[in-house]
Amino acid sequence: MFNRVAAGVLAALAIVGLAVPAEAQRTSLTIGMSQFPPNFHPSIEPTVTKTYALNLARRSFTTYDHDWKVACFTCTEVPSIANGGAKVVDRPDGTKGMEVRFTLRPDATWGDGTPMTAKDIIFTHEVGNNAAMGFNNPDLFNSIERIVEVDPKTVIMHFSRVRYDFDHMSDFQIIPEHIEGPIYRALTNPSDYGRQTAFNRAPTTAGLYNGPYLVTEFQTGQYIVFGRNPHWKGTRPQFDRVVLRTIENTAVLEQNLLSGDIDFISGELGLTLDQGLALSKRAQDRFNFLFEPGLIYEHIDLNMDNPILKDLRVRQALLHAINRDQLSERLFEGRQPVAHTWVNPRDRGFHQGAKRYAFDPAVARRLLDEAGWRPGQGGIRMKDGQRLSFEFATTAGNRVRELVQQALQSQWRDVGIEVVIKNEPARTFFGQTMRQRTYTGLAMYAWSSTPDNPPVVTLRSDNIPTQANNFSGSNYPGFNNAEMDRLINATQSELDAEKRKTYWAQMQDIYTAELPVLPLYFRADVFVIPKWLTGVRPTGHNVSTTHWIEYWRAQ
Repeated sequence: MFNRVAAGVLAALAIVGLAVPAEAQRTSLTIGMSQFPPNFHPSIEPTVTKTYALNLARRSFTTYDHDWKVACFTCTEVPSIANGGAKVVDRPDGTKGMEVRFTLRPDATWGDGTPMTAKDIIFTHEVGNNAAMGFNNPDLFNSIERIVEVDPKTVIMHFSRVRYDFDHMSDFQIIPEHIEGPIYRALTNPSDYGRQTAFNRAPTTAGLYNGPYLVTEFQTGQYIVFGRNPHWKGTRPQFDRVVLRTIENTAVLEQNLLSGDIDFISGELGLTLDQGLALSKRAQDRFNFLFEPGLIYEHIDLNMDNPILKDLRVRQALLHAINRDQLSERLFEGRQPVAHTWVNPRDRGFHQGAKRYAFDPAVARRLLDEAGWRPGQGGIRMKDGQRLSFEFATTAGNRVRELVQQALQSQWRDVGIEVVIKNEPARTFFGQTMRQRTYTGLAMYAWSSTPDNPPVVTLRSDNIPTQANNFSGSNYPGFNNAEMDRLINATQSELDAEKRKTYWAQMQDIYTAELPVLPLYFRADVFVIPKWLTGVRPTGHNVSTTHWIEYWRAQ
């Protein structure tokens, strides 16, 4: 009875023109995004779209905040050498290791009311340390020798080596032992975990989540519905219900925004920059526009197993033939600066002296001549009866990537290189093609990272996805360089920030010399925010805005 009366009062106020509080008017939010997650497990097949979605329902152990500093979200204090939470220790074999103490918040609880405990942390390490699981960033799990329970809320992690990032646990996504434990222990084939996990078989299970929302409904490829988590002890979110709708064609996504079918578009996975720039000129009365540059690196992976691409001269020719400055100016009004390595100038490891490849078609042609590729029929180069031709893949429906593909296709043809465009839906492109390295030539997408994060997962050789490691890691080019491996390891184990800068410079020198990847530009995400919505704060790194959705408000 009370609810019906209250609803009637609000309706009457609206009829007579009196103001109705915004929080009474808006109890749901519909967000549009251009991709659907390949699955719901937080540590298997990581993608930006999955992180964006799961950040409504899960909170990290620790991760980077808006100020690019490590902060606790389910723990009580970030451990450090200074506060005694971390210390370097001598190991029995004479090497140095670390002991790091973490304490969960007393009110940390799973969405079914079960307390989060040390058992969850220990179980997560057990699963993540099993190579057959295919977890992202196996290096983190492998570097932790064991985890010892101090009390139900406190653990000590014993690291087998010194790591400067001992406090950064974004990739240590705690999973609930009371739900996943029975599933994991019942496996006869460990590699089946990705198919059997409740995250994928029953993702609406409340106990999988510890954030302000729970996954309550979904339709693969179409939408995910989130409802309030009754056991969430943090700031109460305004919206009772949040819907993420997937519309892969970004032009259609924009139309849905303007028609009011969706309230807001994900800045991380929404409109392309050119769309945002055009829309900002005609819809400033309805939306606020933010163009947030950050640690998002658009690039082209080169499959280093391809015999043609093994020749460095071919890789160099591909880059010299691209007019990246022209692309940036014509498509993005200069808002997306040309990249020369994967390290953004805003990041601490940026190396100003790294080699740069200028647009120079004459140099590209000379390199191809030296590699034995001569002009053939139709202007496409030939060698030993083979055309200089590659498949070129990216995410279908992304308008700006398709425009970039067409421009590059034309520029490469000018120097005698043929590319055949072969695009796929994002869930196939990331969930299968890239993860299993079935692409044969070139693949364009973005890396997103946290600050000061060495490229362990993307460039170290033990992170090349293979069937043997259940396709874990994201070294999709298949780059295998012993010196790069050594420098990545040295960077990780160096506690002195100034000394790490030297390693960062050397890594970028190798990267630009070997070119396993063609750098394009650093992306600026487009945030088109309705004027009634506040609290959406881009970070500039890979922790999405939804990690703070409990602070979003309608006004």
